[in-house]
Amino acid sequence: MAPWTPSSLPRRPISKKFGNGRFYGGFNLQLPRGVSIYPQPLICVRDVEASSRWYQRLLGCQSAHGGPNYERLVHGGKLVLQLHRWDLDHHHGPIGDPNDKPPGNGVLLWFEVDDFDAAVARAEALGAEVILPRHRNPPDHDGGPNHWEIWLRDPDGYKIVLASPDGTADGSWRPKGREN
Repeated sequence: MAPWTPSSLPRRPISKKFGNGRFYGGFNLQLPRGVSIYPQPLICVRDVEASSRWYQRLLGCQSAHGGPNYERLVHGGKLVLQLHRWDLDHHHGPIGDPNDKPPGNGVLLWFEVDDFDAAVARAEALGAEVILPRHRNPPDHDGGPNHWEIWLRDPDGYKIVLASPDGTADGSWRPKGREN
């Protein structure tokens, strides 16, 4: 069997129905059976241990590595975020330039959380800088993901978005286990 490449994969149309009855269309790659893809974002930070504590409190995740140079943060056994010290190049060379400000220009670290209201309260308790306060996306209740968002800045200056699950801004959604 010939090795596969992303450009050789078949594509199939997809559509996703949002809570308002509208559809988002696009294409989804049909990966070979047994192939999975999971995002594993890594960001560079000044203080890995302090950033680890901040993200653990904000997201309710746990350390799966620890230490002053590198961290793996997990939730439910799944990798959520990796943290790497700016000035350490390990075996791969420098990952970024800590003097190139703002870090992550053009990148949003976006986290969907089932406990959105509690996550907002955790962000407030951390004293996180709020870029955009809690709001509905879209604001006019017409189309889009129909969820709640809050945009924050982490201690290193990265933009963080916390979002409720799609379709939850209509008032009928409750976190798992709290349907009453």
